[in-house]
Amino acid sequence: MSGHGFHVHGPHDHEVEHAAHKGDSFSSKIAVITAVLATVGALFGYMAGDTQNNAALYKNNAAIKKTEASNQWNYYQAKSNKQNLAELAMTLPGVDAEKYKAEVERYKKEKGDIKTDAEKLEAVSKEWDDKSEAQMHQHHRWAQAMTAVQIAISLAAITLLTRKKWLEGTSYGVAGVGVVLAVLAWLHI
Repeated sequence: MSGHGFHVHGPHDHEVEHAAHKGDSFSSKIAVITAVLATVGALFGYMAGDTQNNAALYKNNAAIKKTEASNQWNYYQAKSNKQNLAELAMTLPGVDAEKYKAEVERYKKEKGDIKTDAEKLEAVSKEWDDKSEAQMHQHHRWAQAMTAVQIAISLAAITLLTRKKWLEGTSYGVAGVGVVLAVLAWLHI
């Protein structure tokens, strides 16, 4: 961090600068790999965030459609109540039963239409829910890929400090796992 003459950096940064001045090919190679991994990790992080945002948007759309379906079911219930009252009125002495019979039939038809609308809205809600779940699964894969790359970067930094070749290989292996996870995310697996 620089500002107003004050400069702070980590041991990894110091080693990279030192290696650059000495012309150390091992350190230069690790520094380049670290920069590449950081770039790849940033891309994976972007994709993880994008899929998470999509999942939230789709879940919100599902909730909206579910609310609309609930409103339709409430409307259906209100029509059922009116139908029940009309059926009751038909049995009362001295009333025009044919008038209430026509109302009962009207309410039955209206309820059928309302039920169809409610079921369609529930189906749309389920579609949005399914899309949200798929995006969350993909988000988890991108996040796993990003985490693997971050671990690989940490291992590369430790490799630079310790100069252990086996640790360099481990860093590459973990980065490879991250790439495999990213491919799985890309393929929606």
